[in-house]
Amino acid sequence: MSSPAAAMRSGALVPWLALAAAIAIADQFTKWLLARTIQPGEILPVTGFFNLVHVFNKGAAFSFLATAGGWQRAFFIAVTLAAVVLIVYLLRRHGGDRLFCLGLTLILGGALGNLWDRAVLGHVVDFLDFHASGWHWPAFNVADSAITVGAGLLIVDTLRSGRAERGRPDAGGAAR
Repeated sequence: MSSPAAAMRSGALVPWLALAAAIAIADQFTKWLLARTIQPGEILPVTGFFNLVHVFNKGAAFSFLATAGGWQRAFFIAVTLAAVVLIVYLLRRHGGDRLFCLGLTLILGGALGNLWDRAVLGHVVDFLDFHASGWHWPAFNVADSAITVGAGLLIVDTLRSGRAERGRPDAGGAAR
């Protein structure tokens, strides 16, 4: 039988997981729309600084390890699955810590969106292309955006709450 505290943590987990699922679904929906709009490799200019593109990334951020020969797919899937397990554990443990959990949830939703691509397609679909003066930021997608915003929120949470200081045994605070 579970304790009331465990039940509360489990109940607090549901909204975070629902938001993560919504992010992953939004990511997949935008990629589906893209595939119906432009062909792989095609560029659709939208503004003077933004294009829609249809490109595939077999690597990680900034195409890291994209040309590694195929082993990276299984590696990135394994790393993502480990991250998912860790994030769900942290969400369960800190369900009431809203900013921290929001950051984790955004990362989780983005990770799930890209995990689907990697597992089913063998690559991640990217389509947002910002550029200026001939310089292009690497193309990205909704999942990547969620991961980036989530990481930013975790940094803000750490700076605001002093989580880094509290987590150090030598700082006089109990580890969380």
